[in-house]
Amino acid sequence: MDYDYVNRIEKAKQTIDDANFVLIGGGAGLSDAAGLHYAGRRFTDNFSDFIEKYGFTDMYTSSFHPFETQEERWAYWARHISLNRYDTRASALYKSLLRLAGEKEYFVITTNVEHQFIKAGFPENRVFAVQGDYGLFQCAVGCHGELYGNETQIRRMVSETRDCRIPSALVPKCPVCGGEMDVNIRHNEYFIQDDIWRRAERRYADFLKGFAEKRVVCLELGVGFNTPEIIRFPFERTVYGNERAVLIRINRDCSRGMKENEGRTIAFIEDMAETIGAIIPCDRAQEKPRGDKRIVRFS
Repeated sequence: MDYDYVNRIEKAKQTIDDANFVLIGGGAGLSDAAGLHYAGRRFTDNFSDFIEKYGFTDMYTSSFHPFETQEERWAYWARHISLNRYDTRASALYKSLLRLAGEKEYFVITTNVEHQFIKAGFPENRVFAVQGDYGLFQCAVGCHGELYGNETQIRRMVSETRDCRIPSALVPKCPVCGGEMDVNIRHNEYFIQDDIWRRAERRYADFLKGFAEKRVVCLELGVGFNTPEIIRFPFERTVYGNERAVLIRINRDCSRGMKENEGRTIAFIEDMAETIGAIIPCDRAQEKPRGDKRIVRFS
């Protein structure tokens, strides 16, 4: 890796300026860099009662806890979803990414489920959230393919949580089979990929076909090895297979990639927000993000 930070910044700027297409890949490290920390003070300030009762240490491992009752499970998940999906506004880092993309032909693929790209103003038809969305419920066993917006239910659960439990009447039930509901995130074989998800998948595939043999930047942000087959490995393959492609990887812990791509990889281990801010072209550095054009999917 080139150890001259300023030199790497200038290379990244020029590469993006020369590119016809920008493919953005956002992983967990991106949201962490944006301030959506799943541990530390943000966790302890918001989950002190759960920490005292269950000994939880962070939001990630807590989400796997085998709660004894649905009332306890949904008390935790309602607060988790409320904090990360509804109570947190668009971060400055995600807004900076929108300015960086500018008027380029771009597309976003992300494993994050907090809706930050859309909140920041990225159009929904340019974002593929592969792993789902905290803002949607589904049948826990996938008995049917419909998804349900959950903000009203989540906020009520949070407001009526007592001693780390919600009232039994608030436990969500599947309107078709009467069984349990789940959050629409990919954690088992029952994850629902609805028509909107499949259309996003097709748009992503069409975007990949559109830049074959053209100048493209794969901008990979905070993607580790939890699910590397979704973003990290495909980005490496894209660069390997296209001599005009360049990978810009910003990753504090996992910056090294394929040896075969070293000559067309610009890697950063420095602070992500600072690095993105330095890469943004001067004519877009102070530009306000475009308005949020979210599409309301479910009432």
